[in-house]
Amino acid sequence: MTPARKRLTREESRQQTRDRLLAAAAELFTERGVNGTSVEQIAERAGYTRGAFYGNFEDKNALVAQLLQHRTRRELDEVRSLTRDATSGADALDKLRAWNRDRAEHLPEWLALRMELVLHALRNEELRPLLAERELLARDAHTSGLEQAFAAHGANPPADPAFLALIVHALEDGLLIQRLLTPDDIRDDVVVDAFGLLLRSWTALAQHPPQEGEPDARPATTAKPAGTPDG
Repeated sequence: MTPARKRLTREESRQQTRDRLLAAAAELFTERGVNGTSVEQIAERAGYTRGAFYGNFEDKNALVAQLLQHRTRRELDEVRSLTRDATSGADALDKLRAWNRDRAEHLPEWLALRMELVLHALRNEELRPLLAERELLARDAHTSGLEQAFAAHGANPPADPAFLALIVHALEDGLLIQRLLTPDDIRDDVVVDAFGLLLRSWTALAQHPPQEGEPDARPATTAKPAGTPDG
């Protein structure tokens, strides 16, 4: 006899509907772009009516905002769970390499959706603060990782860790685009290669700071934190 399914609570049912709508939207945004996807198409792909969509999201922009937050937190949780039990810095990098190699299998879809969400947020002023929040979450995670790495090496960062994290975060997007365009020339775990190289360089710089008259690696100004939106 087949066991009876547990009846979902109203909140569980509502969350299931939202999750399906978000998954359907992610697929369609990847295939057609945000502007090329309608509310009706999202609802149909998820197996619901137009009314079900508006029962969960005010409009498409509200769904985009939720998708931005959902993807960011999921990716951060994945990376944190990978590195939480690492026995050393090298072990953490090995785990991140494996994660990046797995992600590379779906890189075209992953990157297309990320770019679509970013572009849509940039074109819609009301979504920019949410995009900024998403980016700051990722940069804060990089900042914490760098601080831990410098502490493990007994070195003081050669510049504000938040500034170094900004460099790492911006470099990741650029490297992934190049990896997608020329896959035969760039490794799946190129982001980890770049991070490891930067970390070794910055650690060496911290242990041997520039002498008088040599170029300084610190930002030219500290009047405004790096990455702070204008206006």
